[in-house]
Amino acid sequence: MPSFSGASGWLNSAPLEVANLRGKVVLVNFWTYSCINWRRTLPYISAWSQKYKQHGLIVIGVHSPEFQFEKDIKNVSQAAKSMMIQYPIAIDSSLSIWRAFNNEYWPALYLLDAEGRLRHHKFGEGDFDKSEYAIQQLLVENGAAGFGRGLVSVVASGAELSADWRDLRSLENYLGFQRTENFESHGGAVMDKRHLYTTPSELKLNHWALAGEWTARRESIVLGAGNGRIAYQFQARDLHLVMGSSERGKRVRFRVYLDGRVPESAQGVDVDAQGFGILEEPRMYQLVRQQRNISPCRFEIEFLDPGADAYSFTFG
Repeated sequence: MPSFSGASGWLNSAPLEVANLRGKVVLVNFWTYSCINWRRTLPYISAWSQKYKQHGLIVIGVHSPEFQFEKDIKNVSQAAKSMMIQYPIAIDSSLSIWRAFNNEYWPALYLLDAEGRLRHHKFGEGDFDKSEYAIQQLLVENGAAGFGRGLVSVVASGAELSADWRDLRSLENYLGFQRTENFESHGGAVMDKRHLYTTPSELKLNHWALAGEWTARRESIVLGAGNGRIAYQFQARDLHLVMGSSERGKRVRFRVYLDGRVPESAQGVDVDAQGFGILEEPRMYQLVRQQRNISPCRFEIEFLDPGADAYSFTFG
């Protein structure tokens, strides 16, 4: 088992050392709190921790950030509290533990036996039954008994609901100029300078554009004046946008449209039926959850105040 000594801090626990974990079955889960793929695994990770903790399972969430704002332990702590995470969390802002495990994915699950040997791993979401059976096997090998051999029953909602894979035709896309794809505003992105953008009347599937005065940075785009817009042609039940305010504590009002209309019953958890919402803390916002007739659709978000800082679109 690699060391956790690279953690810059811990939540929900005193620092855990490898020597203290001997004799326990250990599940290590790499995550970053704005990641939708990890978010859909959280109900299972939490349920396993609750069910098997008294039988010798220790769950450790290693928070290895993708974006700069996720390196702030205050943001991680706030996210963990809002998601009611109770198992130990190692803060891995320098990616030391990530490198020690030779990890490359969010989410990633590593299951180690009582002697610290890697016995099971899973990259990405899914195969929850296989992972839970592996947990049970290692617990039995370690002498545990008395737990139910049935699988945990998870009732997920909101952003944690499993993706609608049948209708999903849109994949994650970053908005910072370092990794973005399919940007369609006339003239392309102007790097690290304020620039006035316009959106075309039509967009191809999975293409996007800006309207208003924006600054394109490596990791995100920042709105310099109110009434800026982002347009995205997508096909998915759910649409999420990782975003925050460029100034801590500043509230930015926004409104969402689908094919030029307010979302009504297609609203996500972070907007009302008329499409209005407020962003403040940096996180993933669920803006669209369609109920039926999933087909290509033009999404637009209009920011009514300056200071929006947008990072990536994800879908489900």
